Amino acid sequence: MYTLNPNDLTSRDNYKLMSGSVVPRPIAFVTTLSEDGSVVNAAPFSFFNVVSSDPPVLSISINRKDGVMKDTARNVIAGQELVVHICDESIVNEMNETAALLEPHESELERTNLTTVGSTVVAVPGIQEALIRMECKLYQHIPVSNDEGKPVTDLLLVRIVQYHFNEKVYDPAHHYILMDQLKPISRLAGNDYAKLGERFTVVRPV
Repeated sequence: MYTLNPNDLTSRDNYKLMSGSVVPRPIAFVTTLSEDGSVVNAAPFSFFNVVSSDPPVLSISINRKDGVMKDTARNVIAGQELVVHICDESIVNEMNETAALLEPHESELERTNLTTVGSTVVAVPGIQEALIRMECKLYQHIPVSNDEGKPVTDLLLVRIVQYHFNEKVYDPAHHYILMDQLKPISRLAGNDYAKLGERFTVVRPV
C-alpha cells in the first residue's frame, strides 16, 4: 500500500490521482451565452454530479487556467443561465472537439456538426442532438482557493428549471430514464472514456 500526502504533491499530480481514482465520472456538456449574447460557448466537464432533488440542483466544478476563469464559468456567473446536456455515445466525438481552447469570441460548436435548438425557460440555446438536456439557472457560485488564497476553481451549483428528454430515452409512465437507449459516456483519466458496460443489481437492506 502506497501512502501519499497530497501536500507533498503538485496540483497536477493530485489531479492525476483524483481523476484516476474517482471513476467513472458523468460528463456535463454545457452551453452558455457570452455576455453580449453573440456567441454560444460549449464545453465538457467531468467534475459533475447531482447535489439535490428538492430543489433539483447539479454541481459543476470548473478549474481555472493560470487563475483565469474559463468562458463557461464567466458566462454562467454573468448571465445566470446555462444548459447541461448528458453526453452519450452518439455525440462523444463532437463533444471532444469542443474541449479545444478557443478565444471567448469563438464558438466551439463551429468545430462540430452539432446544431442548436431554442430553450423554453432560459435564453441559452441547447444542443439538438443530445438525448437529454436540462435548462438551468445559477443557484450558487463557490470560488475554491488554494493554500495561498488564490482562486483556482469555480464550483457552480445550478438549478434545473426545465427538462428535455428524447422520446427513446424516457418512460413517461414511470418517470424512468432508459439507460440502454441513452448509452451514456463516462470520463476516466487521461484521454480515456467508458461506455455503460455490464450492470448488476444489489438490493438495499431495510
